[in-house]
Amino acid sequence: MSLVIRTAYAADAADLAAVAAATFPLACPPHTTEEAKADFIARNLSEASFRGYLDDAARDLFVAELDGRAVGYTMLIDGEPTDPDVAAAITTRPTIELSKVYVLADAHGSGVASALMAASLDAARERAPPRSGSASTRRTRARTASTRRAGSRSSEASGSWSATGTRTTSCGSWCSDPDARPVAAR
Repeated sequence: MSLVIRTAYAADAADLAAVAAATFPLACPPHTTEEAKADFIARNLSEASFRGYLDDAARDLFVAELDGRAVGYTMLIDGEPTDPDVAAAITTRPTIELSKVYVLADAHGSGVASALMAASLDAARERAPPRSGSASTRRTRARTASTRRAGSRSSEASGSWSATGTRTTSCGSWCSDPDARPVAAR
């Protein structure tokens, strides 16, 4: 089995959209309707959406291929958080959001997610290296909630990044969960 993690390009938009369409429903709460999932996928995870993401200079996308087949992807977004609660919680700048980490179900447990995460964190470090001043504080960056849930914590004293918070998203105003709190989208 050959695993390749690489930067995604415009030619990958269809494969990224296919992986997204297959994996997004896996991350939805059980009460999310099939119609809501399909609507979100059509509006945010289509091939055209991925072409736009790939053209956005503030975004880095990585694709994971197992034996030449796209099985996962990540998306980084460079810039200020759009959600006011997230912006208030993160006190170090610059920020880079790990927006998406998705792997097809048949590739779970194969190490794909770990490899994608490593490539994404390396790219984030290159995009926003530590600045002069309080280096250990500036090395602290936001990570996804999934990393925190996995129990991954790194030591700030060692100069590595650590989770500074989590973000909960909803499916949008059409989501049937009355307790869901929408998060501003880019």
